[in-house]
Amino acid sequence: MSKKTQSIRARAALSAEGAADMQKKAEERLAAEVCAEFERRRAERRFLERGWELNMNFLSGNQYCRIGPDGEIEQEEPRYFWQYRRVFNHIAPTIDTRLAKLARVRPNMTVRAATGEEGDLYTAKVCTSVLRSVCDECAFSDVITRATMWSETCGTAFYKVLWSGEGVRIAALPPFEIYPENLGCERVEDQPSIIHAKAMPVSEIFERYGIRLPGREIAEFSLAPYSEAANFAGGAGLSARNVLRESELVIEYYQKPCADFPNGRLVVVAGGKLVHCGDLPYRNGERGGRSYPFVKQSALHLTGAFFGTSIIDRMIPIQRAFNALKNREHEFLNRLTMGVLAVEDGSVDTEELLEEGLPPGKVLVYRQGATPPKMLGADSVPYDFGAEEERLLDEFVLVSGVSEISSSTQNRTNVTSATGLQLLIDLDDTRLMVTVESIRRAVICVGKHILRLMRQFAGEKRLMRMAGEGEKVKMYYFSASDISSDDVVFEADSESAESPSQRRSLIYELYRLGVLEDENGKVPVQTKEKVLDALGFGGLEQARGMTAMHTNKAAEENLQLASGEVDVDWYDDDAAHVAEHTRFLLSDEFKRAQPEAKARFVAHIRAHEGQRREKAQAVQAQNSTPPVRE
Repeated sequence: MSKKTQSIRARAALSAEGAADMQKKAEERLAAEVCAEFERRRAERRFLERGWELNMNFLSGNQYCRIGPDGEIEQEEPRYFWQYRRVFNHIAPTIDTRLAKLARVRPNMTVRAATGEEGDLYTAKVCTSVLRSVCDECAFSDVITRATMWSETCGTAFYKVLWSGEGVRIAALPPFEIYPENLGCERVEDQPSIIHAKAMPVSEIFERYGIRLPGREIAEFSLAPYSEAANFAGGAGLSARNVLRESELVIEYYQKPCADFPNGRLVVVAGGKLVHCGDLPYRNGERGGRSYPFVKQSALHLTGAFFGTSIIDRMIPIQRAFNALKNREHEFLNRLTMGVLAVEDGSVDTEELLEEGLPPGKVLVYRQGATPPKMLGADSVPYDFGAEEERLLDEFVLVSGVSEISSSTQNRTNVTSATGLQLLIDLDDTRLMVTVESIRRAVICVGKHILRLMRQFAGEKRLMRMAGEGEKVKMYYFSASDISSDDVVFEADSESAESPSQRRSLIYELYRLGVLEDENGKVPVQTKEKVLDALGFGGLEQARGMTAMHTNKAAEENLQLASGEVDVDWYDDDAAHVAEHTRFLLSDEFKRAQPEAKARFVAHIRAHEGQRREKAQAVQAQNSTPPVRE
């Protein structure tokens, strides 16, 4: 090998080594920038997090704490050693009642076709089946429950909709993990960038990104301390944190599409090291654009703020006043029952008196000529204690929106009629509508994310389990081209805060008024099936009949007739098939069909009509034949 060739290779090796070194430095610089931005955002919203921690402490029963001058949660010490510090928690039952009411908000997501054309109807049917199947597989109802618990406690919760190798995954995230760039920007889609930071075991980090980290102990937030009030004793656990071992902090930096990054950017840093840098992975935005995989849900919305607020924020001052009032009242009662003993100095043995008190029948020996001990105390509990307690209980109802009728069996009002009590319950439900609408909007947005991810990643011939007629589970093949979230409208059939008995009563009233009847004064078979489903009797096979199955078969034949011939089966319900085919003939899609397809439809309908006449003639002939005598 010549010296010139060796020199060229040496320069190439140095150039490659220099490029690798520059790339490594660029990666280290990018990771440092992401970590610095995370620290800035964490310091910016520090007081918000302390407010969330304070809410968690009050909900769990640790109500003698506060945010100190240094911005940290600290324990409040009693002014005197003898003061009562008991907790009379009205926040926990209020949140339990709100969660019980909100648990009935489970929107039944359906997809409505934009037009009455057969293709749009088929797309809507496939999208609805895909939505419900994904929600069942992901246990979406449980995810909504966890997110609602976080939003009721801290004011805000988030859903994260991801695509894994097997399908869509939906996770409920606490507000502690989400760091927006602008705390004054209300909508997730309008944020320039969002950071999702979470503690993750180092073993999981290695499986995902192929990098080994030593790991350390990291404190994170969870719902576990809610039922572990002992963790708060003596000032321990004031931040309600769980310690994870062998873990490391993973920071996901999501940047909105801009001029520099047309497809957006996702940067992942684990343990201070860059493990991923690329475009935003999901086309989950409007018109096929790339956006964040997050959906926000708020208990109470705040204008000009990204994070919402919780009812607990409003109840904390009332809870503090109520605890102080009840403790002072109990101290007053103790003075009435135990009394305060006045003793002249040197008249009795004070140590014995302190140890034994004044039990009934005690012989009290005091110094001759001295004043005997006497009891000091008030005659009765002042009226102001009871009046103030009533005022505070009324303020609990006013602030929380949950009355005693909803949270307990007590009724402190003068209303005794059934109609009046129902109006009071409806008023409680009305106060929850702001939170209910936030849950519905979040669930609808999650549904859009699901369909857009399925359209992007489902591929061809994807197998999915779906519910068929009679609530029977069947396997169904579909492709990504069958899903079009841009041509449909999402609807949410929500029970809101209504009970099942109220819904049944409404259906019965509609039936009595004749609203469900057709022009002939009869209830159609399809309407009966929907009513049975709404009443919870959708699994009654004898009541459902086979009309819906014949109608679905005819709808599938409509799509097949557009491209080829379809034979008429002898077991078909000809009347149902003729009605479904005629409906398609009257649609706009049939007007654009080819002449050959129109001819096939006409011939197919005539075949059904001929078969129906043959069946009628056969039945008539059978009935007119005289019986054979033996």
